[in-house]
Amino acid sequence: MVLIAAAVCTKAGKTIISRQFVEMTKARIEGLLAAFPKLMSSGKQHTFVETESVRYVYQPLEKVYMLLITTKASNILEDLETLRLFARVIPEYCNSMDELEIAENAFNLIFAFDEIVALGYRENVNLAQIRTFVEMDSHEEKVYQAVRMTQEREAKNKMREKAKELQRQRMMEANKKGGIKSPGFGGGYGSGSTPATPAVGDTANFVPEPIRPSYKPKQKPVNAGPGAMKLGGKSRDVDSFVDQLKEEGENVVSGPLAAPGTKLAQITPQIINTELVHLRQEERLNVRIGRDGGVQNFELHGLVTLHISDEKWGRIRVQVDNRDTRGIQLQTHPNVDKELFRAHGQIGLKVPTKPFPLNTDVGVLKWRFQAQDEGALPISINCWPSENGEGGCDVNIEYELEQVDLELNDVQINIPLPIGSNPIVSECDGQYTHEARRNTLVWSLPVIDASTKSGSMEFSAPSSTPGDFFPLHVSFTSKTPYAKIKVSEVLLVEDESPVKYSVESVFFTDNYEVV
Repeated sequence: MVLIAAAVCTKAGKTIISRQFVEMTKARIEGLLAAFPKLMSSGKQHTFVETESVRYVYQPLEKVYMLLITTKASNILEDLETLRLFARVIPEYCNSMDELEIAENAFNLIFAFDEIVALGYRENVNLAQIRTFVEMDSHEEKVYQAVRMTQEREAKNKMREKAKELQRQRMMEANKKGGIKSPGFGGGYGSGSTPATPAVGDTANFVPEPIRPSYKPKQKPVNAGPGAMKLGGKSRDVDSFVDQLKEEGENVVSGPLAAPGTKLAQITPQIINTELVHLRQEERLNVRIGRDGGVQNFELHGLVTLHISDEKWGRIRVQVDNRDTRGIQLQTHPNVDKELFRAHGQIGLKVPTKPFPLNTDVGVLKWRFQAQDEGALPISINCWPSENGEGGCDVNIEYELEQVDLELNDVQINIPLPIGSNPIVSECDGQYTHEARRNTLVWSLPVIDASTKSGSMEFSAPSSTPGDFFPLHVSFTSKTPYAKIKVSEVLLVEDESPVKYSVESVFFTDNYEVV
């Protein structure tokens, strides 16, 4: 038996992965794979088909074919036995037999294929041995990973200490100049996958910098006096450069030019009141939905972090109201009194006389929620591409807010396009941008709430098929939490007197896709 190649392809003949076991040119293997769907005969239950030079042995697996290409001199019985082993390997690494799942696990499948066949000949292995060989559990790798994690942890600790030292220096310099204390960034980061959370120093108000666009040409106002020189050439160069960026698909925000003698309007930054006891409630969402409906994955992770800036508020208890009835799994920090939380819904340390850490973000409560019901989605997306008979597709996309108590901000729906395609948008609620470099049509909606709970977009794309517009990626942020969990009050441990505090809530997507 001489096995030339093993491949997984769709019913339409598209090759998902292919592994060659003998030397051959790329054009040769592409020609063999391209010829397979043309040799398939409809209505007949064959497991192989032959040409003048090779034999195709295949087995249907739901939406795909497991295909082996062998020489005509090979033993057909051995080929069929090898094919059955290949067919058993795929479900071992893929949860479903769809194209996307197989492509995501392509390297694991190729490693497993190499364990079955070597230099064109079948190895005497079974499925359990293949699984063991592919895992390749290495003690040296575990030691290396442990050392690397330790080094990263030490580097982060040094970074935090350095940040605190710089903050103290800035505050001392500010006190010397005029007695005004300036807020600083200290304490590192709250969680690795979220934006940086500003730690509070001695001030209660934090003024963030206004968000700047990726490119914004500015022109300073100049009072034209007698004999003043006019500078017009540089402005024309800037305009031509901006036009060139727009043609290449870049999102350029052009600011209005101020007339001579006028002043530019100043942007007033938003002020966030942050108290000496500050809590941040953060929720991250991972969703995967099928294009024909059905939730493949829904996972919500929540975290409450506590930041205390004054040691006199170190011994406190946080009252949490949980009104969510959807079966969310709550878990407190190991140092938190679990019985106190279970009986009264309060977050406090096991040792009441011990204070919480100062000037650092401490995670005190986290939760996790999984669901398979589409009613749990914050927003549902329905993408309906259909062929228009002219070699292209007409695409209708609509959204609907499923949780009407939420307010979603900065919603973006990224729709992939075929390479070089220029979509023609006929109807759109909100705004859209065609990013030619990324071959993506971006549908942007600044706010989705109960008053704008549904909307649609229609466009046509030439030279396309319905599968070209998947997967869709959705992103948004919200100040309204998904879980009905709320911090209601903060009390001192000594006399249970109320403590002034601030709460920051953020709900955002890690990965939200329609496949």
